[in-house]
Amino acid sequence: MFSSSLSSPARSVSPIGWTGAGLFAAAMGLAAAASLWKLLVIGATAFVAMAGGAWLGAQSEAASRSGGERQARRLAWGYGGASGAMVTSTGAFLIPTAIGHDPVVGGFGIAAGVFAGFVLHAAQHQLAHLHLPFDATTLELTAHSLAAGFVIGAVYATMPALGPALGVAIVSHKAPAGYAAARRLYRAGRSVSVLLVPAAAVAAAAVPVGFVSPPGSDVVHALVFGVATGVFLHVALDFLPRCEIGGEVSEAAGLTDPETTAGEFDAQHHLLDRLRLHAVTSAFAGGVVVFVAWWGLHA
Repeated sequence: MFSSSLSSPARSVSPIGWTGAGLFAAAMGLAAAASLWKLLVIGATAFVAMAGGAWLGAQSEAASRSGGERQARRLAWGYGGASGAMVTSTGAFLIPTAIGHDPVVGGFGIAAGVFAGFVLHAAQHQLAHLHLPFDATTLELTAHSLAAGFVIGAVYATMPALGPALGVAIVSHKAPAGYAAARRLYRAGRSVSVLLVPAAAVAAAAVPVGFVSPPGSDVVHALVFGVATGVFLHVALDFLPRCEIGGEVSEAAGLTDPETTAGEFDAQHHLLDRLRLHAVTSAFAGGVVVFVAWWGLHA
């Protein structure tokens, strides 16, 4: 993915990929110059997570184009673990903060954030139907990352005392998202390096917003944290691995043909049942990791 000497279009670094790398470098330089160290850590984590996940996804697709249970299980654990960590972090840290500043405004903010996340999700799908010169997958992930970056920047600008662990848990889903997207891009013969743009988008959006000094009233804090809570809760639930035909997990397993015989249907059904167990276990494990980390810091 990161070597421009390779001839394969799926492995060489495209101009769009270099643009993403440049955006990330600029955001990191700006964060360091302004001493926004927490946003620097969160942005760097998001970039490394998505770029690393994309590299693993490309390697996996190159090794086994037909897919298999191992690839699907790996994706289910990635999505499940990240989603579990996000749900737990949102419930333990963001919701109490939003409600603590103003219960009613915080509650309305949470509702608004959930609806905003739903609108963003619908808008991302609409991009796939437009005839644009850019890959729809990259556009969807970039829009998602920019939205997450704006919200993260606003949260840390409103309450700088927050530790970076919350932001890191929130962007943990970037790794499985990059993994799944890279497999699709590689399969289509497209350059996986374009995923460096959405990988950099979190930092590119969060760092400039981090310079803003919002009013210090409880109402503003409740609204900011409420909207952030709703958005991240929607994202966390949206990333829960759904082991159904047509989803990313079933696609990774190679279950893409809707026309199957009775015997093949039974085999696919049992495979999806096994993957659902992995999905549930991984989501619970992601939540436990956040709980253990919190317990260790407060013991």
